[in-house]
Amino acid sequence: MNNTSADLAGSIRAILDYPKPGIVFRDITTLLGNPRALRQAIDGLVQPYAGLKVDQVAGMEARGFILGGAVAYALSAGFVPIRKRGKLPHETVRIAYSLEYGVDEMEMHLDAVKPGEKVILVDDLIATGGTAVGATQLLRQMGAEVISACFVIDLPDLGGRAKLEALGVEVRTLVEFSGH
Repeated sequence: MNNTSADLAGSIRAILDYPKPGIVFRDITTLLGNPRALRQAIDGLVQPYAGLKVDQVAGMEARGFILGGAVAYALSAGFVPIRKRGKLPHETVRIAYSLEYGVDEMEMHLDAVKPGEKVILVDDLIATGGTAVGATQLLRQMGAEVISACFVIDLPDLGGRAKLEALGVEVRTLVEFSGH
């Protein structure tokens, strides 16, 4: 782990036994509240794409909105919110996706991306990958080219990164934590 990764890891709060016994919840609100760590995280997410043509940054509800909006601004790209079903006011397209304990649906506006647009997917954490895989499928269904997915945190033991890479999506992360 390099110094930046260690600094970021140290700014993320671990909450034991949440939302159920045996789980360690990685809470990034402490990172978001630390100006230096927030800047390091945004810079780390943006840096690999500086100078590339990125049309849209798609962020998944809710922490992906915070991070994705900042990444979109830094890359001079648009921002696409991907939300839980029923939260967007205009005509939408939706997809069902797998969660660790069931199935849910997410949606985006029908006119949020155009065919051929280059999109980066952003969220705070990749765990089992269900949400990120669903978002990738939704964006591709609309004709977008998902060029990469980036996350602050990777929980590699849960296999989400491998699922995205199996779809041909490059995955970038800033910090890894073992376990759940």
